[in-house]
Amino acid sequence: MTAAIIFAITIVLPNLFLMGLGFFMKRRGEASQAFIDQASSFVFNYCLPALLFFSVVDSEVDYAKQVVLIAAGIIVTFILFIGSELYAKRFISAPADQGVFVQGVFRSNMAIIGLATVANAYGDIGLSIGAVYMGIVTILFNVLAVITLSRVSKSADDTWVSRSLMIVKKLLTNPLILALLAAFAYKALPLPPLTGVIHTTGDLLAAVALPLALICAGASIDLKSMLHPSGLSMQASIGRIIVAPILAITIGLAFGLTGVHMGVLFLMVASPTAAASYVMAKAMGGNDVLAANILAFTTVVGLFGMAIGAALLRGLGLM
Repeated sequence: MTAAIIFAITIVLPNLFLMGLGFFMKRRGEASQAFIDQASSFVFNYCLPALLFFSVVDSEVDYAKQVVLIAAGIIVTFILFIGSELYAKRFISAPADQGVFVQGVFRSNMAIIGLATVANAYGDIGLSIGAVYMGIVTILFNVLAVITLSRVSKSADDTWVSRSLMIVKKLLTNPLILALLAAFAYKALPLPPLTGVIHTTGDLLAAVALPLALICAGASIDLKSMLHPSGLSMQASIGRIIVAPILAITIGLAFGLTGVHMGVLFLMVASPTAAASYVMAKAMGGNDVLAANILAFTTVVGLFGMAIGAALLRGLGLM
């Protein structure tokens, strides 16, 4: 069990340290909001796509064997979505709060926290499997997020047709999804391996992605919101930090997942609420203050939950 605890600490602690560095830099005035916004945009549009593209292109993973893992992730996502929808309709009255609550429960931060933790745990193989998982489930996340946040219409022109077009536009312009599709196409075609200057440049961009993303996440933490969560944000946080990981383990066991596949499923699902949830809630007229509170609390506390779950799974030989 000692080895399992050490394993859990080693995969989570580097993330906490980098986030702590970002928080420290923000407090010292070394990371302005403009820097955070620009760096986050740089990571999202260039560094993470490079990381995902070269992770897939360089890997020898048989992606056909990831079908069971992806199916398990899709089922977990749907159960969390439907369960939180039913809970919101029963116990939450304000439409502006309902969609934000639901998104806070089902949508995890796979692209930053999830991938970084998987990379710490399993190296390049885990990163490749996690990238494929993330690519598929991210599409589902975007569709479900638009559906649940559509309770609040900001204008008379906001119809199901406009929302559907918005979903399609988001998917077709998402640099992470485009990078994964390009990588799959490159591997499927009889093209020579990428080497030399192109690969070196891609490696340098990829190396920046996760550390800079974690620093920006730490710098974005609102300590006041984290320490004084509302009743509703605490309920959503419980769903994200406790219910989601337990459900992931249950579904993973039902699908017979073990080793790296169980590890990827657990770490991706158990990650804190996605940073994109705040942006989308604000854009679609949801309660952005509630979204910020959920994001802040789960970003810090959720990492400890991931460590505890990883230690238990490792101790039982399941991860």
